[in-house]
Amino acid sequence: MKRKWLNLKKGAEGFHSDFTVNVAADRSERRKSCSDDGRYAVVPEELSEEWLSNDNSGRSKQEKVDLSMFVGTWNVGGNCPNKDLDVKDWLRTSSPADIYVIGFQEIVPLNAGNVLGAENKSPAVKWLSLIHEALNTNPQLPLNYNPTSTVDQNQSTPKPRASFSDLLSLEDELGHEEFQRIYTNDVSSLLSTINDPETTLNPGFSLVASKQMVGIFLCIFIRNDLRHYVSDLKVSCVGRGIMGYLGNKGSISISVTLHRTTFCFVCTHLASGEKEGDELKRNSDVIEILRKTRFTRAFRTLGQLVPPNNILGHEKIIWLGDLNYRLSSTSDDVHAILQRNDWQALLEKDQLKIEQKAGRIFEGWEEGEIRFAPTYKYITNSDHYVAQTSTPKDKRRTPAWCDRILWKGEGLKQMSYVRGESKFSDHRPVNSLFHVQVNLPSNENGNIYNDPNAIKSSLSPVCVAKGQDQELLISKTTSCIESTPRFLGVAKNVK
Repeated sequence: MKRKWLNLKKGAEGFHSDFTVNVAADRSERRKSCSDDGRYAVVPEELSEEWLSNDNSGRSKQEKVDLSMFVGTWNVGGNCPNKDLDVKDWLRTSSPADIYVIGFQEIVPLNAGNVLGAENKSPAVKWLSLIHEALNTNPQLPLNYNPTSTVDQNQSTPKPRASFSDLLSLEDELGHEEFQRIYTNDVSSLLSTINDPETTLNPGFSLVASKQMVGIFLCIFIRNDLRHYVSDLKVSCVGRGIMGYLGNKGSISISVTLHRTTFCFVCTHLASGEKEGDELKRNSDVIEILRKTRFTRAFRTLGQLVPPNNILGHEKIIWLGDLNYRLSSTSDDVHAILQRNDWQALLEKDQLKIEQKAGRIFEGWEEGEIRFAPTYKYITNSDHYVAQTSTPKDKRRTPAWCDRILWKGEGLKQMSYVRGESKFSDHRPVNSLFHVQVNLPSNENGNIYNDPNAIKSSLSPVCVAKGQDQELLISKTTSCIESTPRFLGVAKNVK
């Protein structure tokens, strides 16, 4: 228990994933990061002077591919979703998305039991299930884009696929007897879905990683045909809550390499409060998260890409969450401006904009233009802010843009920055769509997409054939249901 209080619990760097993540095997030089100033280069001591004098004239020009990425954040106010909650409207975008990065805050109530006791994973499992279903069954979401195949773009959408990791997580939550009762009846349907040729042809989405720290939860989904190019997944959590250590506030950061581009996604819930000076606590949280976030480095042989061990070392960074920055104004003044929908006048009082402009935090980071109403604090199941109510028992809150998405790095272009209108909690969800340039491994013949042998050589045997992966899932699924000892003997996909 003491380990959890100090955010030192065993497995703090572990995460769940739908597939085996491979170490990048392509030979590559150090990549430019967000912390580079262009004045130096890192060269291994083992390399000879001949390597230093080599101008790499034989290397073909770096190939790039453009992908789209959905980023969403939502403080759900401790409310657990029911199966009827529809997240499809929130996840739907005007343009196709290849990657979905979704962060939550307060997926459990921030009471003493949840902060100090055992982690309640049930809400996280439910959110993952809702997102997985929405991404893999909604015909208006992009499930059929595949630059490496000639699949008919008009074919129908695939049925939902249950992964082995999904089954492991559900068994943990439900207990073996309940798990066996539910899935014994459904195994035939599950296996037929896995073997469905329509599902095989249409990529769908898989969970890259998910991680929970008390009420903060971050998950990443990716198109199935891109999953083989994911490597070097690492997770780092920083608690900034009670005593400056507990996980009721803080961050979850996920580091991942896609092809030869390093990404870092930082989901945060910063210090609350709208008293004068409370913004300084939030500034301190940002500074400490940047300072304390560290990703462990795996063993690398000479010539392999070394992934960054901190946030700013990545090429592309997304910071999302309930940053909790408020408006430096009285509630009455804010509501007078709200009546006019004058967002520009309100943004002049926004603490995050003020602190960033002063150079105290997020220097060099970008945020899209805000053209939507403040996202906090609403009466649940209502379009009214709490401060608008006349009930004296309600705790007054000045409306504010607490929920934000920022980014840093080249090759990121924001296409939209909007809020959702779900009344599920006292916050409105926020989402953004990005176009992202991703570096591909160089080879003498050009684009790796046009060289099947290059693709195959970059993968482990587990990922070479999709059919092998499906056969493994079928055999493991059957063993899960038929035998408790065999189920318990299978290692989870946790790093």
